Amino acid sequence: MAKEMNYHDELNKKNVLKLREILETLPAFCRQFFRGIEDTTATRTRIAYAYDLRVFFEFIHKTNGVYRNTDIVDFPLSILDQIGREDIEEYMEYLSYYVKDGVEYMNDERGKKRKLASLRSFYNYFYRNELISTNPAVLVPLPKLHEKEIVRMEPNEVAVLLDEVEDGSGLTKKEMSYHQKNGTRDLALLTLLLGTGIRVSECVGLDLNDVDFDNQRLKVRRKGGYEDLVYFGEEVAEALQNYLEERKAVIPLPGHEEALFLSMQNRRLTVRSVEKLVKKYTSRVTTVKKITPHKLRSTYGTTLYQETGDIYLVADVLGHKDVNTTRKHYAAMKDENKRKAAKAVRLREEWENS
Repeated sequence: MAKEMNYHDELNKKNVLKLREILETLPAFCRQFFRGIEDTTATRTRIAYAYDLRVFFEFIHKTNGVYRNTDIVDFPLSILDQIGREDIEEYMEYLSYYVKDGVEYMNDERGKKRKLASLRSFYNYFYRNELISTNPAVLVPLPKLHEKEIVRMEPNEVAVLLDEVEDGSGLTKKEMSYHQKNGTRDLALLTLLLGTGIRVSECVGLDLNDVDFDNQRLKVRRKGGYEDLVYFGEEVAEALQNYLEERKAVIPLPGHEEALFLSMQNRRLTVRSVEKLVKKYTSRVTTVKKITPHKLRSTYGTTLYQETGDIYLVADVLGHKDVNTTRKHYAAMKDENKRKAAKAVRLREEWENS
C-alpha cells in the first residue's frame, strides 16, 4: 500500500511536476543541470532557476542572429561557449524592461541580481564539470543593492491590530459576518505569526500534531525541507487553544483532517488566503505601511533583536541557516543604536550651561 502523503510531500510533488513542465520549454541539456543540483536545492529553488533560465534563453532566441531560427528546446550545449560577457551585460539591460505575450515585465536591481545569480550557478555547473570552456557569467558583477528600510509594526500597532482582530470593530458588515465564524482562527493565526516569526508557508503547513502544548513548541518544516522546533509563549498558547476548541466542531474535507488552520471551505488554508487575511486586518491599523506576512516576521525579528541584541539567537529562531542573512536585515538597527548613543553624550554644551 502506498504511503499517504502529508502536506509537504504533496507540495513537493506539485513542484516536481511544475519543474518538469518548465523543463519542456528549455534546451535539453538543462536537465543535466537540474539533476546535478537536485540533492542540494529545494524544489521551489529549482523552479525559480528554471523560470530565470527561460527568460535568458528567450532573450538569446530574440537577439542572437545565429539562433533566432532555432527552437529554444533545440539549442545545443555549445551555445554556452558562444555567449560572451557582452551578451550577458546586454541581457542585464534587457531585464530592465521587456514585453512577452503582450505583458510588460520590469526588474529592479534585486530582480536582476537573482537572475544573474541563477545564470552564474548554471554556468558554474557546466564549467566545473568541464563541459564548457568559458564562464562569462562570473565576469559580470552582481548589481549593487540599495539598502531597504525594514518595514515592521510598532508595539502599539501590534496591540491595536490584535484588538482589531479580536473584536472586528473596523470591518465592513460583510467582513463582520465572516469574522463571526473565523475571528478566533484569525486571532490565533496572527498571534502565532507575530509571536514566533515563522514564515507564512511554514504556518499553513502546520498539522494538529505539530503543536506541543506541554512544551509550548511547534514542529515546523523550514525552507530546504528540514524540521525545526519553535517555542511560543503564553499569549500564543492561549490563542491556539481557544481556536482548537472551536475547531473540534468542524468536519474537515477528506485529505485536510490534519491541517491546523482550516478555511471556510474546511480545507487547509493557503499562503494566498493568509496574505489576504493579513492585508484585511492591517489595513485598518496602518494605511502608510504595506504589511504582509513577511513584515510580521520582520516585526518579530526586530523586536527580538532589540530585546536581546543577540544576532545569533535571532538567526536561530527565524530559521536562517547563515547568520549573515540575518545580519544583512538587522545590521541597520545596530547602527541606529550607535547613533542614538552618540547623540546622548553632550560635551561643550554641558560645560557651558553648568
